[in-house]
Amino acid sequence: MNTRTSSSPDLSERPIELVTRIIRVNKEMGKSYPQQHVAKQMLRSGTAPMAHHAAARSAESKSDFVYKLKIALKEMRKIHRWLELVRRTPLILSPEKLIPLIDEADQLERILNASIPTVESRSTK
Repeated sequence: MNTRTSSSPDLSERPIELVTRIIRVNKEMGKSYPQQHVAKQMLRSGTAPMAHHAAARSAESKSDFVYKLKIALKEMRKIHRWLELVRRTPLILSPEKLIPLIDEADQLERILNASIPTVESRSTK
């Protein structure tokens, strides 16, 4: 597992960085029907966590915040699986370069998964 340093992106930047990396992978996918199908699914799922995380940051209530984090987590799980599929199939020429991207998706998934019960357990102020 990677260790983050002070020069590493903060949590608000990590979903954006993940999306930029997913877009780069998406551009490398071929033109066959399976490659294009997976590329489209990967792009949809890959961009969703960033948008839902941003929406959660401007939530109107704690329950709204938790709801949006849960959607971000659901989409993060999907992108994690799509990336793993692309690596295992393989649907790109150098599938081994997906390993750090899969690791980042896993880390973000774990962060979101841990954040939800933490927020839910806090008392309303």
